[in-house]
Amino acid sequence: MSPTPKSTSVPIDSPLDRLGFYTLAGHVESPRTMLDELRDAERLGLHTAFLSERFNVKEAATLTGAAGAVTERLRIATAATNHNTRHPAVTAAWATTLHRLTGGRFGLGLGRGLRPQLDAFGLPPVTTAQMEDFIGLMRRLWRGETITGHDGPAGKYPQLKLDPGFDEDIPIGLTAFGPATLALAGRAADFVVLHTYFADETVKRCVAHVREAAEQAGRDPASVQVWSCFATVPDHLPEDVQLRRTAARLATYLQVYGDLLVRTNEWDPAELDRFRADPVVAGLKGWADTVATPSEIEHIAEILPSSWLEAAATGSAENCARSIRAQFDLGVDGVIMHCSSPAEVEPVIHAYRKLIRTETDA
Repeated sequence: MSPTPKSTSVPIDSPLDRLGFYTLAGHVESPRTMLDELRDAERLGLHTAFLSERFNVKEAATLTGAAGAVTERLRIATAATNHNTRHPAVTAAWATTLHRLTGGRFGLGLGRGLRPQLDAFGLPPVTTAQMEDFIGLMRRLWRGETITGHDGPAGKYPQLKLDPGFDEDIPIGLTAFGPATLALAGRAADFVVLHTYFADETVKRCVAHVREAAEQAGRDPASVQVWSCFATVPDHLPEDVQLRRTAARLATYLQVYGDLLVRTNEWDPAELDRFRADPVVAGLKGWADTVATPSEIEHIAEILPSSWLEAAATGSAENCARSIRAQFDLGVDGVIMHCSSPAEVEPVIHAYRKLIRTETDA
C-alpha cells in the first residue's frame, strides 16, 4: 500500500498564498471550461479551487476527479455538496480517492443546500445535528473503523466500512450563513466558507463566532480556516458583464434566500420588500443573473441599495487588490475571488501581490 498523503489542512502561512477562486462560477454550458481555469490558477499561484455542486453539468465527484488529475499544487475543495445526496460510504470513498489521487490536496466541503431542491428530491431539510453526525461518520470511516448499527441524525446504517487499513486526515469544511452552522464549523470542521455579499461587520461577527465555538470545544481557534467569499469584478471587464456579476448576482441571492441574507447582514427588510415588489424583479422568469436582459439588470442595479453592493471588490485592479487586502483585517484566513475566472482577475492578483510586498518591505 502506498503511503497515505498528509493532509493540507494546516494554517495558510504566506500572505501571497491566501487567495482562492470558484471554478465554473455561476451558470455554465460546458464543464471543460474548468480545465483552463485550473491551469491558469496554478500558473498564478492561487491556493484553492472551490467547486459548488449543481445537478446539471456540475456534479461534484466528476469535477473534483478531473480537477485532481490536471493539477499538481492547487488545493481542491467542494463548497459545497450535500451530505444526504450520496450514501455516507460513497462520499467517504470518494473523498479518500481524491485525497490519495491529489496527494492530500482535497477538502470535503458540505452545506445545507436549497430547501426547494431538497423538497423536490423528496429529501428532508438538512439539520445541524445531521451534518455533525455525518462529519463524525466520515472521520471514523477515514480512520478505518467499522461502524455497526449506527442510528443517529444522519440516518440508520446496519454497517459502514471502507478499509481497516485507512488512517486518512481529510479536511472537512462547511459553507455557513447562520450561527448554528458557524458554531458547528468551529467545533467540528477544518475550514468554513462564508457567503458572498457579507458586509464587513457580518464577516467579523462570523469569524468571532467560529473562533469562540472552536475555543469552547477545546480546539485551537486558529486551526479552523475561515474563507471570505468575495465578489471580485474588476472594471477591465465589459460593463454588462460587471453588472451581471454584481447587481444581477446579488439580486439572485435575494431571490433565493433574501430574508436570510438581509437578516444576517442586519440590512433594512423594507428595502428587500421594495426590491421584491418591483415589477421588473417580479416579472423575471428565473434567476436574475441567468435570465435578466441587460436593460433589466441596469434597472436592478438602480433599485438595489448602493450600500448592499459595496461588499465586493470592484473598480481598477489596484482598487480590487486593496479591497481584498482589507478582508484580512476582518480576521479571515483566505479570500475567494468569486464571480470571475483566474484569467479575468490576473491583473488583480498581480496588484495584490505588489501591495503585500510593499507592506512587507515597509
